[in-house]
Amino acid sequence: MQLQLQNFKRKHRHARIRKKVTGTAVRPRLVVHRGTKNITAQIVDDSKGVTIAAAASFDQNLRGKLKYGGNVDAAKVVGEQIAKLAKAKSVTQVVFDRGGYIYHGRVKALADAARQNGLQF
Repeated sequence: MQLQLQNFKRKHRHARIRKKVTGTAVRPRLVVHRGTKNITAQIVDDSKGVTIAAAASFDQNLRGKLKYGGNVDAAKVVGEQIAKLAKAKSVTQVVFDRGGYIYHGRVKALADAARQNGLQF
């Protein structure tokens, strides 16, 4: 019951954030989704409705590097991966959408790793 209430509140916060945060072709949106066992990140151009790049802790190329997909170490690896994919698509600036999650722990680790690997937000 408590978990359902927390997820409801998070979705409400995310809807409120999405009213203000949109991605364009110049500055697409970096979206983070934090699950209990995995973490995912996408770079989305909202004007076209297209996902430019995506990385997740359950991707085939990251499975060998990760022991578990739901911790801070996995978030750092996913942050590095999404930054590399963004550079390959010539995206350097993004708008960060934390998905209603608190900017702490795994979300912060992913954002810091993406910044260290060349993304600006």
